[in-house]
Amino acid sequence: MREAKVETVYQIPVLSPSGRRELAASLPGEVNPHLLWEVVRWQLSSRRRGTASTKTRGEVAFSSRKIYPQKHTGRARHGDIGAPIFVGGGTVFGPKPRDYSYTLPKKVRKAGLAMAVADRAKEGKLLLVEDFSGVQGKTKEFLAWAKEAGLDGSETVLLVTENELVRRAARNLPWVVTLAPEGLNVYDILRTGRLVMDLKAWEVFQGRLGGEA
Repeated sequence: MREAKVETVYQIPVLSPSGRRELAASLPGEVNPHLLWEVVRWQLSSRRRGTASTKTRGEVAFSSRKIYPQKHTGRARHGDIGAPIFVGGGTVFGPKPRDYSYTLPKKVRKAGLAMAVADRAKEGKLLLVEDFSGVQGKTKEFLAWAKEAGLDGSETVLLVTENELVRRAARNLPWVVTLAPEGLNVYDILRTGRLVMDLKAWEVFQGRLGGEA
C-alpha cells in the first residue's frame, strides 16, 4: 500500500503594520531531496534554448574533391579536406538544435513546490507580509522596510508579491530575487536563503496546491 502523505501544521510569522502575528498552515512534514532534484532538473531542462549546433563534414565550406590520388604518394589515404580528421573539418556526433524539455507529472511538480516552501517554513526562513507600508517603488524605501523586518542583506531573499511597485523597489538589490505570485517555483526557492511572500502570493500558492502546479 502507498504510504499516507504526512503533513505538519507550521506557525508562520506574518508581518503587519500593527506588529507580528502567526498563521497556521498545513504543509508536508517530510522533504524528499530527490523529488526536489527531479523538479529542479525539469525546470532547468525546460529553460535550455537547445541552439548549439556543429557542422558535419557535409556542411563545412570545403570542396568535396579528393585532395590527392589514392595510391603511389606514400601518404595515408584521404578523401576531401572537410573530413573530421583535419583542422577545420566537420564534427562527428556534435550537438544539433534540439528540445531539452520533457514532461513531469503534475503531482510531482505540486509536491515539489509544497516541499520547498515547507523546507523554508521548517527552517524559520519563511515570512508572510500583510503590507509593505512605505514602499512606493524606490529602493531606499524598500531598504528602510527591510531593516525594520530584520532583512539586512546578509542572506539572499526571494520576494514574491503582486505589488509591482515593491518588486521594482527591490529588483536592483543584488541580494533580492523578485517574482510575481504566479512565478513562484522550486528552483528559485532553493537557490535563495529566505522566502518572503505577501498574503496575495500565499493565496495563489495555496490555490496551486489544490490545482495547477
